[in-house]
Amino acid sequence: MPKPVVPEDKRRRRRPTKSGTVLSERLIVRTALRMLREHGSAGLTARRLGLALDCDPSTLYRYFRGMDDLTLAIGDALIAQALRGWEPTGQWRADLRAIGLRIHSAYVAHPQAALLTANRVSGRSHELAADEAVLNVLRTAGFPLPDTVRVYHAFIDQTLAFAALDAASLALPSASQRADDAKWSSTYARLPHSTHPRIAEAAPLLATRMLTSAYPTALDMLLDSAHDSLRAATGG
Repeated sequence: MPKPVVPEDKRRRRRPTKSGTVLSERLIVRTALRMLREHGSAGLTARRLGLALDCDPSTLYRYFRGMDDLTLAIGDALIAQALRGWEPTGQWRADLRAIGLRIHSAYVAHPQAALLTANRVSGRSHELAADEAVLNVLRTAGFPLPDTVRVYHAFIDQTLAFAALDAASLALPSASQRADDAKWSSTYARLPHSTHPRIAEAAPLLATRMLTSAYPTALDMLLDSAHDSLRAATGG
């Protein structure tokens, strides 16, 4: 028979750890985020997390079914950070832009966690709240249901894809980041017109533009397309 799931209120360890800390799901996730930031995904293990929390690693399984379940909780915590303080204004384009930028910012603020979770579907409360918010913004704006799902799909995947891309750059060692950035003003800027005319003419702009995230531009392009789709659907 499958092992019964322990209800959430029964999982809590009320007795403090040796250092006097009372464990909670929130504390474990917060500690895991810190460990990811300091040591990367390879450094996040039940043993190391137990040491950081001053508890036996087995205690963690009162709160999570395993490390993969903890990974999903970490992703949901990033979305929770993104949604904190957001309220819809009734302007669908401004609302979607705000949600997208908030989610992207929350992920790139934790690059190692973003790489671990951006491609996951947790089905947890904050992820569901974000999805419900995006779908509601689109439907309230008047998008037909098929267009709502199409725009939602592109919006969410684009946001998380750019979050993962930008997080991957931020997760590089500092020397590698600097070397990559420098190539735009060294290698690219020195290519002659005779062999690479288009790169040569664009080089000054590339040297500045390519050091920033393209997500805001891509987001605006997606919203432009969605706006045109809504006008076509409503005749407005």
